[in-house]
Amino acid sequence: MNTSTTSLPPRVRRRRRLIGTLAALAAAVILAFAVQQSLSVAFADATNVGPAPAPTPVPTEDITGSVIAPSEADGVIRDGDQPTVFDVDRAAVGNLDPALLAALQRAASDAEGEGITFRVNSGWRTPALQARMLQDAIAQYGSEDEARRWVATPETSEHVTGDAVDLGPWSALDWLAQRGSRYGLCQIYANEAWHYELRPDAVDEGCPEMMADPTEDPRTQR
Repeated sequence: MNTSTTSLPPRVRRRRRLIGTLAALAAAVILAFAVQQSLSVAFADATNVGPAPAPTPVPTEDITGSVIAPSEADGVIRDGDQPTVFDVDRAAVGNLDPALLAALQRAASDAEGEGITFRVNSGWRTPALQARMLQDAIAQYGSEDEARRWVATPETSEHVTGDAVDLGPWSALDWLAQRGSRYGLCQIYANEAWHYELRPDAVDEGCPEMMADPTEDPRTQR
């Protein structure tokens, strides 16, 4: 049997309306609280991410060891990218003295037959590059006197004139130590097993006695 609310006493109807109103208010309060908590969590997540990572510095210059130069046109050879003596398109190789380069290529061709490849670690250099290398050597060794046992000035360096080459790897240096004089290729300084220059008379007379280091070389005193 259905009972209409209009048949209820006024007091009962008022009580039911009050209960309905309270229930609606309670639901609204619960909903508002839930929304507030959700916004609080979102705000906390947004504000507690920590500082942004610093950007990775971008190099603005090419670097080979401690030598900084704008391009390979200065004679820079990057580690891991050493050319052969046949890579004449590289400035460090192509600007070597023609007679020295020809002797190197003859020797390298013969060494290739024994499975040995000549690599150029340093060849021709601009005066600016030579000057920078000397500055770096002074910083490394602590004095100009000690640095000049390893690096000549731009005015006296045989690299600047294209008359010297620094070779590798050690297998090539060992090969040259035994056979270099046949091609007129000689180690000049006892402290630099990699530094070779052309001495045409060595083909018949053998290489001259090595100097201890560049400071004993009369050419570095000019």
